[in-house]
Amino acid sequence: MKKRTPISAIMTKDVITLNHTDNLETAEALFKKNKIRHIPVVSGEKIIGMLSYTDLLRISFADAIDDDEQNVDTVVYNIFTIEQVMAKNLVSVNIKTTVKEVAEILAKKEFHALPVVENDKLVGIVTTTDLINYLINLY
Repeated sequence: MKKRTPISAIMTKDVITLNHTDNLETAEALFKKNKIRHIPVVSGEKIIGMLSYTDLLRISFADAIDDDEQNVDTVVYNIFTIEQVMAKNLVSVNIKTTVKEVAEILAKKEFHALPVVENDKLVGIVTTTDLINYLINLY
């Protein structure tokens, strides 16, 4: 097993982001269209939070409909902003952080995605799914 593999080798580099001024309907559409579970929230080039699909489900009934359904009763989305719903106290890693170090962070914390930054700029995202796929490819 490669013990010093940098996270940059397995992270998602083409990151889908939300601007802190976007609304929750936009967020839901991005989650469903791209079949993803975590979206970094940015202000300019600076990452200020992370929104998970679970965060969205906590405030809505979006999980009560089919994924193919386009008409969701999103009244609740008008009550909250992305900044109110997103996780704000982020732990981030840099591109040289090893896969092992990232796995240790995710194993100890209660979240499933980490932003990857370089010089305070978002350059990627790594999720527990990325780690599992990396391990699968090793065997």
